[in-house]
Amino acid sequence: MNSEITNKPIGLKLRVVHSVRLAIAAVARFFFTLYYGAEGEKLPPITDDILKLPAVEVAKKIRRKEISSVEVVETCIRRIRDINSALNCFVEDRFNLALKEAKEADDLVSSGTKTEQQLAQDVPFLGVPFTTKDCIGVKGLHLTAGVVLRKDVIAEEDADVIKLLRHKGAIIIGLTNVPELCMWWETHNHIHGRTNNPYNTTRIVGGSSGGEGCIQAAAGSIFGIGSDIGGSIRMPAYFNGIFGHKPSRNIVSNSGQYPIPQTELLNSFLGIGPMTRHAVDLKPLLNIMAGDNSKKLNLDAKVDVGKLKVYYQFSNDAPLTDPVDPEIIAAMKKVVEFLNVKHQMKPVEIKIQQLRQSIAIWLANMKNEKKFGYFIMKNDSIYSICKEIFKNIIGCSGNTLIALVTALFDYSGPKIGDDKYNHFLKKRDELEQVFKDTLGDDGVILYPTHPTTAPYHNEPLFRPMNFSYTAIINCLGFPSTTVPLGLSRDGLPIGIQVIANHNNDRLCLAMAEELDAAFGGWREPQKA
Repeated sequence: MNSEITNKPIGLKLRVVHSVRLAIAAVARFFFTLYYGAEGEKLPPITDDILKLPAVEVAKKIRRKEISSVEVVETCIRRIRDINSALNCFVEDRFNLALKEAKEADDLVSSGTKTEQQLAQDVPFLGVPFTTKDCIGVKGLHLTAGVVLRKDVIAEEDADVIKLLRHKGAIIIGLTNVPELCMWWETHNHIHGRTNNPYNTTRIVGGSSGGEGCIQAAAGSIFGIGSDIGGSIRMPAYFNGIFGHKPSRNIVSNSGQYPIPQTELLNSFLGIGPMTRHAVDLKPLLNIMAGDNSKKLNLDAKVDVGKLKVYYQFSNDAPLTDPVDPEIIAAMKKVVEFLNVKHQMKPVEIKIQQLRQSIAIWLANMKNEKKFGYFIMKNDSIYSICKEIFKNIIGCSGNTLIALVTALFDYSGPKIGDDKYNHFLKKRDELEQVFKDTLGDDGVILYPTHPTTAPYHNEPLFRPMNFSYTAIINCLGFPSTTVPLGLSRDGLPIGIQVIANHNNDRLCLAMAEELDAAFGGWREPQKA
C-alpha cells in the first residue's frame, strides 16, 4: 500500500513553534475554565416524541394521517421558541408561510388524489419542516452569510438544493446562524451574535454550519442543510453530536450559496449536504439534493458493510494542531473492535504521512484572486484591515476580529501561479492519488473529525489549525460523513468521520447507519 510515503522530518523551528502554541493553548484553557465554569444554561427537555423520530418516519406518519404536517410545524416552532434564548441558533423565520404550506400538504393527503405509495414516490418528504444556514438562499429571507455589509440583502430565489427539497414536499421554516462569511469554525457574527452548544452553552457549536448543527442537536427542526468547504458540515455535526455528510465533489449544486466560489477549483471544494439526528435520513436527502447527479452515486445499490475494506488512522501528526484526545482514539478503537466482532473484519491501521501537510495544502489551494477582505469590507487594503482591527478592539467595527485577522493573513503565503502555489497543487494531487489507491471501490477510512471535543467560546483562537482533519478532505474531493459515538466524560459529543472514494458516498452512509445502530447515534442534550 502506498500510504507510507516518507516526508522530510518537521524542522526544529516548527517544532519549537508547535510546542509554544500548545503551551499557550493550555494556559488559555485554564483561564477559560475559570471564566466559564463547568456548566452553562440548561435547556428545556424535549417533550414531543415526534421531534426524536427520523425525518423519513415523520414523513410516513404524515402520509398515513397519523399526524398532520401542521402539527409537526407547530411543534418545531414551539421547540425553537423554547431553546433559542439559550442557544441563539435560529436567526430568521418564515413560520406563517410554512404553516400555510403545511396546511396545503395536509389537504393533499386528505384529498385522496394520490395513494400513500404515490405520495412516497412523488413527494417523499411531504410536510416535513427543515432549516438551512444563512448563506444558502431562501426566497424572501435574508442572505447575509453573517456579513454586516449584507445585512439588508434578501434572496430573490431559492438555492437549487432548496428548490429540489421543496419540490419533494419538504417545508423550509427558517435560517440558522453562521460565522462571518462562513470562514471560521466558531459561529459568531456582528448581526446575530454567538451561538451556544446545546450540550454545554459555554462551548462552541463549530462552523460554518454551526447554527444548523445546534438546532438539529436540540431538535428544533426535523432535518437541516449545511455547506462545507473546510469542514463546515462535519465539524458542527461533530461538536453537536449529529450526523453530517459532505458529498463527493461537484455532485450537489452550489447555486444560490454565498459566497459564490470564484473558480471551478474552489467550487469543487465546496459541498452542500444534509445534517440529521439519524443516519437513515442521509441517503434519501442526498438522493434528492444531488438532482440529476444522483445517478452517479448509485445510492440504491445495496452495501454489505461486512464486505468493506476498512482502514483507520488515529492522527495526522500535523504541526500546529492539537494531539487527538484519548477519548476519541478510544471511541475509534471501539468501532474497530465492533467491526471485528460483528463482521469478522480486520480493519487495517494506516499512516498516510502526507496528511501532516493538510493545512499547508488547504490554505494554498484556497487562494483566490479576490482577497478575503473584499467580501467583508468596502476597502480591503492592508492599511484598511489594520485600521478595522483597531476599531474592533475598541468595539466600533462591524467585523469580527477573526474575520479581520483572516483578511490580513490572506496577504501571506503563496500567490496564485507561483512555484510554491504550484508545489502545493501537486502535493494535493499526490495525496488524492494515495487515498484513491488505498480506498479502491470498496474501502472506507475512519479518521478523526476533530482532535478535541467542543472548545470554550473564543478558544479556537488559540487552536486555529485544528480544522485540518476536515479541510484536507475538501481539497481531495472525497465524500465524508461525521458519525457521533457518544459523549465524553464532560458530557460533550465525540465521534469520527468516514471517508470513501469519489462518488462512493453510499459506503460512508452505510457505515454511518451501521454505527448509528451500534453506538446509539444522537443523544438528547443535557438529558438527566
